[in-house]
Amino acid sequence: MTLDFEFKHEIKSPKAVLLFHGMTGSPFELKKYGQFLHSHGYDVFAYCLPGHGDKVDEIIKTTYSDWLKAAYQDFERLKMNYEQVFLSGLCLGAVLCLAIAEKYPNSVAGIISLSTTLFLDGWRMPWYSFLMPIGLSTILRFYYTYPECEPYGIKNIKTRRIIKKLLEKSDVGMDNFPMTCIYELILLSRVIRKDLKKIHCPILLIHSNEDDLTSKKSAQLVYKQVSSPDKTLIILDNSYHMVLYDNQKDYVYKNALDFLNTHSKSFNTSDFDDKNSDGRAVTC
Repeated sequence: MTLDFEFKHEIKSPKAVLLFHGMTGSPFELKKYGQFLHSHGYDVFAYCLPGHGDKVDEIIKTTYSDWLKAAYQDFERLKMNYEQVFLSGLCLGAVLCLAIAEKYPNSVAGIISLSTTLFLDGWRMPWYSFLMPIGLSTILRFYYTYPECEPYGIKNIKTRRIIKKLLEKSDVGMDNFPMTCIYELILLSRVIRKDLKKIHCPILLIHSNEDDLTSKKSAQLVYKQVSSPDKTLIILDNSYHMVLYDNQKDYVYKNALDFLNTHSKSFNTSDFDDKNSDGRAVTC
């Protein structure tokens, strides 16, 4: 099996969901989630972020500006063809959702932010992590990586073993965090934190109390500072970072779908079909 660099699930719905994967991940980690949302009437899209995939030498040359540019372009393209575009992302992907909502405050239908990573302060981070900013600000960041290791963001033992095997074969993403990538994520989070008040759209934040990569501080900060009158924060009690695959994944899926259905407008689908009469193929 090779890495999935993008996927699309289309049924000519007037409502689309744009998904963003996590740091050093790929759209593979969103595929089941995307299929679930698609089965309930949403067109779903996910693309591989710049620098991601299976080559570390690519990501060390990538900046957070590259991620933002790609995210903005993907959103703008969908907004041209859909009446409503929702955003959902995991880890770095959640941060990019916030970035889009800050730049296009009147265009995002809603955000489902999963394991939002604005701070690298989870319980698995090493004791010397407080020194990380010093190393990251020097040329050392181009020569070191932080290995992906147990528990791989997953509390469920059975699922963890499966993910471990896939990572060893490079089927779902990279098996380490290049320090340059971590550096760019930290820079991006600083930029995003400054303008959270610009976000006005409905937002659902789901975060684990035991997140091993980023504590619930990230989600709590977003919940407190966004201007959205409709906002919800759910703290999970039996999961780690990868909430889409862990013990409470069904609960996460249900709440995500409920959020989308609650904020979806009613459309005359025949009118929408006429508007998009060229047709679009379903690719999975």
